[in-house]
Amino acid sequence: MTTAQVDHPAKRQQFRALPLRFALLFSLGAFAGAVSLSDPVWAQEGTPTDMMGGAQTPSVPPSLQDGLQQNDQAATGSATGSEDVASSRDIATLDTPDMRTPIVVELFTSQGCAACPPADKLLQGLAARDDVIALALHVDYWDYLGWKDPFGQPAFTSRQKGYARAVKERMIYTPQMIVNGQQRLLGADRMAIKSALDAATSKPSPVEISVAQDGANYRISLAAKTALGQDAMVQVVRYIPDASVDILRGENAGLTVNYANIVTQWHIVADWDGETPMSFDTQVEGDNPAVVIVQTSQPGRTVPLPGAIVGSARIK
Repeated sequence: MTTAQVDHPAKRQQFRALPLRFALLFSLGAFAGAVSLSDPVWAQEGTPTDMMGGAQTPSVPPSLQDGLQQNDQAATGSATGSEDVASSRDIATLDTPDMRTPIVVELFTSQGCAACPPADKLLQGLAARDDVIALALHVDYWDYLGWKDPFGQPAFTSRQKGYARAVKERMIYTPQMIVNGQQRLLGADRMAIKSALDAATSKPSPVEISVAQDGANYRISLAAKTALGQDAMVQVVRYIPDASVDILRGENAGLTVNYANIVTQWHIVADWDGETPMSFDTQVEGDNPAVVIVQTSQPGRTVPLPGAIVGSARIK
């Protein structure tokens, strides 16, 4: 049993990594394949040339070319963007115009992904911006490589799969950033991310959100500036502001990685028709920050599939 130490401004937490109990039948360099989006995900990782700044290429297993049915099959791989990988300072000092509605940036990442540390660093810079809600969702499909990510949750893997299904994509990978539920980007491509943020800034939010506090209770009110024309889901997200983890095994063995805005809970708290003004109460207990995100949805096989994020606000 090994322990990864996680430092938090308010307190120190310990996350225990479970011992690896899966006997690999293939060498890690040769294993590849596409699996159903409804099944556990196994993946082939790419071969990053420079984990802390060089260019990498997405790894796409050859089986993806074997006539997979759209919306039913997926594969995973790892990737980062171009050589122009931003430092935290660079991304934090990009133009930050005054905005009433922050841009939501989701990073799908994993401590078991060798290509993820540059994207994790970039997200730290985004987290420092007032006009951005930056959220790190740690997936669990790299755990088989020898290190169980203590922040990883199957729910976040499912959310990434939902994004893929919504646009009939055939693969998911890490690190991936999604801006306002629409722009899908390689997670450390600074220029592409800047361009996506600039585009999101130019589009006014169609939803006004107000939050009123009464102790641990919060009243959230929604009003559409123009009718959305489709249903939306109202979500409350909780996260840990920052943590430092010593990674002891796997692809990132020996690294100490700093993380920002690590999501711990992501819940749908209300459904909305996207037109009628609505108010509801929700409880937000504990010290960790919380945000509310309004996102359009479309029917899925078992749960709604995520669409465009049309409103967001910090609750606490």
